[in-house]
Amino acid sequence: MGSIESSLRIRLALSGWGADWGTQLAEFAITLPLLVVFVVGIFDFSSAFTLKQKLTNIARDATRAAATDPATDLGNPLPISVSDALYVVDNYLLANNINDCGLGLQTPKLVAGHPLTWQVTISSSSCGIILTINRGYYFPIATPVTTPPSLTCTPAAANGAVQVVGTCVSLQYSYQWRFGQVSSLLGRRAALPASITAAAVAMNEN
Repeated sequence: MGSIESSLRIRLALSGWGADWGTQLAEFAITLPLLVVFVVGIFDFSSAFTLKQKLTNIARDATRAAATDPATDLGNPLPISVSDALYVVDNYLLANNINDCGLGLQTPKLVAGHPLTWQVTISSSSCGIILTINRGYYFPIATPVTTPPSLTCTPAAANGAVQVVGTCVSLQYSYQWRFGQVSSLLGRRAALPASITAAAVAMNEN
């Protein structure tokens, strides 16, 4: 009789363990996609935020470099100040181990219809960057500037405000999101911007 009871207890224990194991396996299968999305999201957005901060610093440094150069050669096809801004951007990217997309080998071109705006556009499947430099950017003299510069560095309308001439530098850097791909595990793919952007303005000193 005792052996029968012992066998019954073992069977009940095993059946209970099997039920718990099945439940745990189902819970793991349900939570795994959420965990993957969560981890990839932390990594991806932190990397994007870090890149945003670096691009902002690059734009500020390039703007200051160009704004302190003389404006006497702005009628030339490629002013020294524009070249300086490009080199500052390229050197900063390389110093921070960011792919410069071959920026240092490019020559900024005048934007049609904007005689004081130069631009470099690099687009490839692996790396892309748009650098815009406007040496004749007008912005309100009031502080703080309420209207941030656009990515095309096109000045806003004066609307009666006193304006000063400055330099605007903007960067658009392509960013390959991983979060958009893994978010499809939850049934819907997230729509994310194709590039990380930054822009800065400084008053011309010369």
